[in-house]
Amino acid sequence: MQNDCGCNCDRANDERYAELKAYIDSVKGSEGITMTVLQEAQRIFGYLPLEVQKFISENIGVPIAELYGIATFYSQFAIKPRGKHHVGVCLGTACYVRGAQKVMDKVVEELGVGVGETTQDGLFTLDATRCLGCCGLAPVIMIDDTVYGKLDDVSVISAILNKYRE
Repeated sequence: MQNDCGCNCDRANDERYAELKAYIDSVKGSEGITMTVLQEAQRIFGYLPLEVQKFISENIGVPIAELYGIATFYSQFAIKPRGKHHVGVCLGTACYVRGAQKVMDKVVEELGVGVGETTQDGLFTLDATRCLGCCGLAPVIMIDDTVYGKLDDVSVISAILNKYRE
């Protein structure tokens, strides 16, 4: 059944919408709240689906097109669900010349998804990143907040990913 936003979400029975509404009400009237509201919505929902963007638009008076533009421009925002663990393969210059493409190919093979995709079990999201600032350890990957470097031997990638599967 569609509700007043034209989607099939169940705002009335989803406490996340109530939490987001309470946050919006607490900052309403302040200037420049769009980014902070989007950040809070992403914290609450884990990403910014169109239904959530519509809800925000209705509650802060910013056009949905503007919200979508912000959500797709800034890399901190996701409009599709992300996995529990974020895997970033560095494709910066130092990593690239030291074999980052082999690392990326191995991670793609291990996870069974492409760049920007999330595994079916919702455990991993794979992204290509720019320089992570670990050039001396190149090539590197970052899983959540942990950096794994000197991955010249891509066979160790299976063991690294398996630690997160447990």
